[in-house]
Amino acid sequence: MFDIKILFSTFIMVFLAELGDKTQLATMGFAAESKSMVSVFIGSALALCLSSALAVLVGAWIAKHVSPNTVRMAAGGLFVFLGLWMLVFSGK
Repeated sequence: MFDIKILFSTFIMVFLAELGDKTQLATMGFAAESKSMVSVFIGSALALCLSSALAVLVGAWIAKHVSPNTVRMAAGGLFVFLGLWMLVFSGK
């Protein structure tokens, strides 16, 4: 049920993915405008926890209903599509 290796690898990947992300930029903006950094921290932490919980629930549902190969193919296709989209429309 609890796997410390999965815990650490998930922590590291999510932490690195969030650095410089729009969520971080928004949180910095709220902190810069707010008189209560504690409120900004708690609000952003709760939002990240809720979005992570939704991701886990949706991921678990997908794992039960879709084969891993289909998930890998769909994820790979989505990344290729988004990469091409960025190349084509980045100058506009």
